[in-house]
Amino acid sequence: MESIIGNSSRDKLDDIDRHIIRSLRADGRVAFAQLAEQLKVSPGMIRQRYNRLTELGYLKVVAVTNPLMMGKRTMAMIGIRTDGRKMLEVAEKLTKFDEVVYIVVVSGRFDIWIEVFCSDHEDLLTFMTEKLAKVDGVRETESFMHLKIVKEIYF
Repeated sequence: MESIIGNSSRDKLDDIDRHIIRSLRADGRVAFAQLAEQLKVSPGMIRQRYNRLTELGYLKVVAVTNPLMMGKRTMAMIGIRTDGRKMLEVAEKLTKFDEVVYIVVVSGRFDIWIEVFCSDHEDLLTFMTEKLAKVDGVRETESFMHLKIVKEIYF
């Protein structure tokens, strides 16, 4: 994974950059003209800054869906223990499953944490028994069902 922290002065964020980022995090559809008015600069400057922030990797433009509206009513975090030598291989194999929306290799009790979205409990059971349990290198799993999402932000 590439670092987003650059060494050149071109890569440093200033107050305008930080304002653009904060504003886009609050409303990804905010108009450049509106940002320009807030900052008392030209819309062209905002467009240039936005393009630079995107090119350098500070910003990534994506559409975020609501899993509940998409029919994914069962969500879980799953801790996975692996055969140590196969940890990264297992993580790579997990990227192929549509149900998996988040994968992180961690230290501690588990080697990998994944977050999965399924349509219902039966779908989750099928994922766990027909897909996850059959991945070579997976030794043990422990599931944690989402009961309520209290806070969800995207950086």
